[in-house]
Amino acid sequence: MILVIDVGNTNITFGVFKGEKLVTSFRMMSQTSRTSDEFGMEIIAILSANGISKEDFEGVIIASVVPKLMHALVNSIVKYVGKNPYIVGPGIKTGIKIVTENPREIGPDLIVDAVAGYELYGGPVMVIDFGTATTYIVVNEKGEFCTGVVSPGIRISAKALWEDTAKLPEVEIKKPKTILAQETISSMQAGLVYGQIGQTKYIIEEMRKALGYTDMKVVATGGLGRMISDETKEIDVYDSNLTLTGLRLIYEKNRKNKPSLKGYED
Repeated sequence: MILVIDVGNTNITFGVFKGEKLVTSFRMMSQTSRTSDEFGMEIIAILSANGISKEDFEGVIIASVVPKLMHALVNSIVKYVGKNPYIVGPGIKTGIKIVTENPREIGPDLIVDAVAGYELYGGPVMVIDFGTATTYIVVNEKGEFCTGVVSPGIRISAKALWEDTAKLPEVEIKKPKTILAQETISSMQAGLVYGQIGQTKYIIEEMRKALGYTDMKVVATGGLGRMISDETKEIDVYDSNLTLTGLRLIYEKNRKNKPSLKGYED
């Protein structure tokens, strides 16, 4: 078994793979401060509740966009799981060539999505990740990460509405019955959801035109991805476990190499 960990701005998602099968997954809030001991005890307790022991693991891999959490998290894995984790970043094998202007600026989450999108669905492929931010990346037929777009996620937009306006309330993010809203809550829901649908359609169409990829596959993932993909015929596939699968694929490419913990040692 291997343990894969995706550290996002809102949640930390853990996945346990036995071969290619995702055995279980679970989440923790990434906005909560924890020591390495707190991380370790929580992880071991949840794994134990799922009938999984630390002795079952061959290895661990982490991708993170939240640097401040990494020291505690990495050391919790070393101390409580007993493994030195691979960390997605410079020097790790991915099988994807980044041909953007500054490859080191590409976040680990985007690289992981690119690997999974290309290996599972071929190229050219666009992967849209509906997370804290909504990201659109394209990998061409040669396996090259060639471009990407980043926009505010639905939750960020919603939070801006109710925090930066005096009278708008906090609302559930869901598609209203009709776009013809007649009161405040459904008006906000319509703007958030239909606005994201419209943005998604437009960016896909413009990417296709600019790149000339009429046959480009479009894959969506992320927490609110299913709701948007169900309303967007331009999206071909919704894959809720795409990022976790990408981490597994990168682990398999690096399993013969020794993990480097440079910068994370106590």
